[in-house]
Amino acid sequence: MSNGPLKGPSPGRPETPRSAQASSTLKSLFSFRAESPSPQTPKQQPFRIFVATWNVGGIPPHNGLNLDEFLQVEDQPEADMYVLGFQEIVPLNAGNVLVVEDHEPAAKWLDLINQSLNKSSNTDIILTAPSTSFTSADTLVRSVTPSRSHASLFFPKTSLKRYSKSFRTEEKRKLKTCNCSSDAVRKSSRDSCFRCQQAHFSEEEYSSEEEDDGSSVITDVSNIVQGAASSNVKYGLIVSKQMVGIFVTIWVKKELVQYIGHMRTSCIGRGILGYLGNKGCISVSFSFHQTSFCFICSHLASGEKEGDELRRNSDVIEILRSTQFRRVCRTTHHKKVPERILDHDRVIWFGDLNYRIALSYADTKKLLEENAWDALLGKDQLKIEREAGRVFKGWKEGKIYFAPTYKYSYNSDIYAGETISSKQKRRTPAWCDRILWHGSGIRESSYIRGESRFSDHRPVCANFFVDVGVVENVGGSKRRSSSACNMKVGAEELLPKT
Repeated sequence: MSNGPLKGPSPGRPETPRSAQASSTLKSLFSFRAESPSPQTPKQQPFRIFVATWNVGGIPPHNGLNLDEFLQVEDQPEADMYVLGFQEIVPLNAGNVLVVEDHEPAAKWLDLINQSLNKSSNTDIILTAPSTSFTSADTLVRSVTPSRSHASLFFPKTSLKRYSKSFRTEEKRKLKTCNCSSDAVRKSSRDSCFRCQQAHFSEEEYSSEEEDDGSSVITDVSNIVQGAASSNVKYGLIVSKQMVGIFVTIWVKKELVQYIGHMRTSCIGRGILGYLGNKGCISVSFSFHQTSFCFICSHLASGEKEGDELRRNSDVIEILRSTQFRRVCRTTHHKKVPERILDHDRVIWFGDLNYRIALSYADTKKLLEENAWDALLGKDQLKIEREAGRVFKGWKEGKIYFAPTYKYSYNSDIYAGETISSKQKRRTPAWCDRILWHGSGIRESSYIRGESRFSDHRPVCANFFVDVGVVENVGGSKRRSSSACNMKVGAEELLPKT
């Protein structure tokens, strides 16, 4: 075949059947390219997201702990995504902060969450570890039955990092590093990373795990619950992260996992010496369809002395300044995948923010007895600091209609101050546990507290309707592009040979 430019038949020379067929095919190909639709604008569709925070006071969960009320699995319609943050899942002692981090409580919380979200009424679910080179002592094989009497779970500490590296979702497929549309990848191929392109032009899907930095303080424990029969599993675990006592875990409906990409995590320590992990935050960034999300679970500076609120303000400012997610590919119109918290489309911050009520214990107790919520909220430090523009400027929080969530006596509905005679140990009740959001397209439908007596904090939960940009028929667009390439090859084969 000639390498020169294509030429039509010479004047006066009849067109052969083969050249006529080639000409017709080329015209069809060029017409196909001209008529191919441009990339569709994402349509905003609402998804239901459940967010909850709970300071569990360093108490490991017991086998019979039922999380149905905490997760509202019976009181509310099913959410598309569950975002759960815990504080103090281990005691904040020197051993856990400075020496060896204890991961067994995190594994137990995952087991209990799985039992509530993925209930099975008839068939046992077998959960097995992925195939690895573990020794028999490190291999997890257990049965989950409808009875909670068999809910105990033990994970060898040495196996947790290995689980994080072998994170797999349903059908043994890894979570995508990138879920940009194929058109976006081709347009920005010069700026896209290799893994981003591979995510679209190969059937292989790449894991979203962060590279292991060797730290014993920050460890992923992702997808410990896996390998279950697909007919019995509603939700898949897409990420879990622990930093000392802070623990974040996110679960998504199994049919939506394929639309999660760009998964990254970041940890900022704000505790001892200003950087250890007994205080601070874990941030999780990912894209869902064509919308970027960032969830921040934090445990801020404690204390109810005058001026302690400024330390909490400083924690928030430093977290916003220092958090940076690793760079990945670019998306449509050369818009970068967000690397900073406020660059995301949808941002939700939750946790034990530790802001107190700026009143004495006696005055606070009196207003509580009178159910004078508005008067108490007027003295809420977070509300005061936000309105003054010193912290969380531009953020939103739902109206609080529930009693202060801290501090309760153990296994009691009585605030701890009523049973403690020492003024030094007595804590004034406060709304320490909060959920805020930033950005448009987020509508809160409920903001409540749970009533579990498990710890000295009450859990706080919020339901959101969040708008997500969805591009329809992305797969069809990819198939058309592939067909165009095949047509080009077919046309070249039909060209007249010299």
